[in-house]
Amino acid sequence: MTASDEKPKRGLLGRLFGRSERVPAAQTDAKAIAAAPAPEPVKPVLMPVEVPAEAVQSSEAALVAAPAPALVPDEPEEMAAQSKPLVADEFVPAAPSAIATGPKRSWWQRLRAGLSRSSSAIGQGISDIFNKRKLDTSSLEELEDVLIRADLGLNVAQRISAAVGKGRYEKTIAPEEVKAILAQEVENVLAPVALPLTIDTSKKPFVILVVGVNGSGKTTSIGKLAGQFKREGHSLMLVAGDTFRAAAIEQLRVWGERTGSPVMARAQGSDAASLAFEAIQAAQQDGTDVILMDTAGRLQNRTELMDELEKILRVMKKAQDGAPHAVLLVLDATVGQNALSQVEIFGRVAGVTGLIMTKLDGTARGGILVSIAEKFKLPVHYIGVGETLDDIEPFAARDFARAIAGLEEANV
Repeated sequence: MTASDEKPKRGLLGRLFGRSERVPAAQTDAKAIAAAPAPEPVKPVLMPVEVPAEAVQSSEAALVAAPAPALVPDEPEEMAAQSKPLVADEFVPAAPSAIATGPKRSWWQRLRAGLSRSSSAIGQGISDIFNKRKLDTSSLEELEDVLIRADLGLNVAQRISAAVGKGRYEKTIAPEEVKAILAQEVENVLAPVALPLTIDTSKKPFVILVVGVNGSGKTTSIGKLAGQFKREGHSLMLVAGDTFRAAAIEQLRVWGERTGSPVMARAQGSDAASLAFEAIQAAQQDGTDVILMDTAGRLQNRTELMDELEKILRVMKKAQDGAPHAVLLVLDATVGQNALSQVEIFGRVAGVTGLIMTKLDGTARGGILVSIAEKFKLPVHYIGVGETLDDIEPFAARDFARAIAGLEEANV
């Protein structure tokens, strides 16, 4: 590079000692380019597009069926304290589903689709073992392994394996026959616990406390139950007992809007037990049929959080004899064997009266419900296989058993 290609620049040393530094001209040219204003962007020409009416209708239907938006757990906004429940008339009901133009799937179709990951894993394992192979001790042990991996539990797996092997040693058995035996044995375990949640109208309000660990789906389940109870003609009050998270309070408000139900809430950080007491008193004055109270998610091994849950229960009993009349534990099917520990500890602390199993569509281990039923014999009231308002249904043992086995809907 020649001297003519360089331009003098007085740096720190130059300013102190009167010397100049040499900076290559290429660098100064680059700086000049960088400092130059950006060219004005060319505006695109928007051409009108004609959208068919059918596309608009299908988009509207998709919006109606869409679940409530997920809320940010660390919502920063503070909520103003309220001294009385919000009035249902303040809410705008969700758009009517009559807008939908496509065929609505039956509950069986949604259930089978929701359990497809579990049934596929089990069905593939059965096909691999019994396709063109005679039944022997080795094949039955492999079957047990498949069922245990699906979280049906050791006892149920052994029971199914014994039923498959009975009178069939050294004989060929079709995979479909194994699935039929599996479905029958699962139904035998689940039938005694498939009990509906009955609202005792002589108790007004009928108080339902919903408990569970973080992220199990408590608030969403409350919203879905509110929709069911409203369709049955019950008047409701939703209580935002998860006072730790502003997002949980707002989420319950969304469900209140969608179902046209009043919501009682307090500022974030308020005492949940006091809120429960006031909610019961307000419901008694208004003649409300059912209270659905949310609670903060708590790990079953956190003693201080379980102590707070006990406090809520004590205060409820003071507000109304026999309250809460139902304590529903919401279980996330994706946690697998950890759900057994949740049932044991929440059952001991909160006196759980029934179960709701959610997120069965998100796991290949839907058999955990069978394992829980076999061990604890607690009523299973509802199961959920999606996020929309209709994706929860009273639990039916035969439907679940046939869906998890990958069979068609029973005729009876």
